Amino acid sequence: MTQTDVTARARTASVPAQPSVVTARAWLQAPPAASGVLRVRPLPSEATASYVQRLATAYRLTLPQLLDGAGITLTGHGTLPTAELHLSPAACHNLAAMTRIPLPHLARALPRLAPNGDVRRTAAAARWKRLEAAQQPVRACTLCTRHRNHNATDTAWVHRPRHRLVCSRHHQATPDPRLTSPIYTGAVPELAAASYAHQRLLRHPRAATAWTTARAITTRWYDHQQHCTHRWHTRLTQLCATNPHLTTTSSASPALLARDLVTYPETVALARTLAVLPHQPHRTTDDVLSLIAHRLALPRLDSNTNDPLRAFLTHTRH
Repeated sequence: MTQTDVTARARTASVPAQPSVVTARAWLQAPPAASGVLRVRPLPSEATASYVQRLATAYRLTLPQLLDGAGITLTGHGTLPTAELHLSPAACHNLAAMTRIPLPHLARALPRLAPNGDVRRTAAAARWKRLEAAQQPVRACTLCTRHRNHNATDTAWVHRPRHRLVCSRHHQATPDPRLTSPIYTGAVPELAAASYAHQRLLRHPRAATAWTTARAITTRWYDHQQHCTHRWHTRLTQLCATNPHLTTTSSASPALLARDLVTYPETVALARTLAVLPHQPHRTTDDVLSLIAHRLALPRLDSNTNDPLRAFLTHTRH
């Protein structure tokens, strides 16, 4: 079969008159040459439901039609980002066969796929499961999505790792699941610099603990308007000026939706400092506060017994 024949078959298959269950099943069982034209690669850390939806969009099918064509029974109802699609081991196997991506590779890209289990003893089933707010995926970078999806769609949802808040290549970030469009960060260059610094932080063995602590502290500062309030207000104003959708989202205020992004440079700087503190036991709490103030480009950190940073330092040093 020539390349022209393969392309013609794929083009004919990609525009069905009225997609039906029978059409979907026949379509997805097409020979590798025809379906290879429609190969869709998952994004790193992509939500399972997001990948399956993008796959269905490539075939011009609904998500239930695509799953049925792959021999997977769907139960329940849900939508992204408030719910995720959970697949049984047999369903994971069917999805890998349909996409022609080895299951281990697919599982690395889709962190919620969970393919472990006996394929022979489970039915090929998928079900929607509601997610708590802290577990919900966020919108992926629209330009990265278009590149992976051959411009078919710019919508994808990812369970973003903490060190990938900002897409350094395209200057986009989605700090909150309630944001249906990413925030363009090009007007605030320190965010890209913080992203690179965060990558370097990952090399430290205490990176995860330091990051969790730093984020809790800067969130408290932000909510109680301490230390960096003027700087953070200026940064939020810059982001709102270049992202009108921040002010039109009715579910929450821009100050809340963009909080993690606004505090990001200071959170990274604080985390990098906290990660190395155990190697400097000779420093007193006041010495450490002076060092952190210097790292955050502040003249000083006011001595306040209720400050979460001072409380953390006092507790850990004792």
